Amino acid sequence: MPPRASTNARGLLISLGAIALVGGSLAGGWWLGQRSHRSGSSNAQAAVERQADQLRQRLAEGTASEAEQQRLVQLLLALNQQEEATALLEQLADQQPQRWQLRLLLAELHRNNNNRSAAQRELRQLLNLSPNRIEALQLMALLQFEQGRGSEAQAQLKAQIERASKPAVQPQVLPLGLLLGDLQQRMGQKAAASATYTKLAADFPRDPRPLLALALLRQEQGDSKGAQEALAQARSRQPGSKDTRLDQVAASWGISNLRQGKPAKEPSPATTSPGPEPRSTP
Repeated sequence: MPPRASTNARGLLISLGAIALVGGSLAGGWWLGQRSHRSGSSNAQAAVERQADQLRQRLAEGTASEAEQQRLVQLLLALNQQEEATALLEQLADQQPQRWQLRLLLAELHRNNNNRSAAQRELRQLLNLSPNRIEALQLMALLQFEQGRGSEAQAQLKAQIERASKPAVQPQVLPLGLLLGDLQQRMGQKAAASATYTKLAADFPRDPRPLLALALLRQEQGDSKGAQEALAQARSRQPGSKDTRLDQVAASWGISNLRQGKPAKEPSPATTSPGPEPRSTP
């Protein structure tokens, strides 16, 4: 099996703003990450319960601030009180419709609980208000992929890209295209993904992300030379930049002279590690 791109490299791709269907909370996880948290002692557990009780009381009195309500959701998830956390999050999302992140997190929570129909319902509500909200499109595509509806997700993304490309290519084509390319990879359509990234690189000649995505794809296919070439091209699109993240990707692959754009020796197998696989649940 060809080596997969390193987890570090894929994470750096996301940090550069590319959209990828990877593990972890798609919504940023400012409380969902607490779901699996368990206290290291009974005293700590009791402290969490006491704080949750105090916040419940403030909520009942109508004096809890938005931050305190969010903190209560976090604590409820830490205590594995899923139903109460979901109900409170639904209330917050309804009360603060301008805060789209709340509904996105609610959708992610439903997905975590294997309630995909509820997750899609929340996402459709969000997309009705903001059809190009890339974070919602990302989670919707992942849900469709997990349900064996990857072709449907592809068709929808391609239609959106086509609409956003007339009469001229609009900025939203880039994140949509990156999402499409990653979905194509997940579906085993490597050639299609490569073509998607190559077209994005041509349509957005100053942005390094399509070339970085292409480099990751080639690295996963075992094409180390091609990956290095794409990575060097991505780096050339940031001349004089102090951003070192592309160089970090290069270092993770054992490429030391990326800045000079010279061919580098292929990395040894030890420089790569398996990348994340799609999750059946987050």
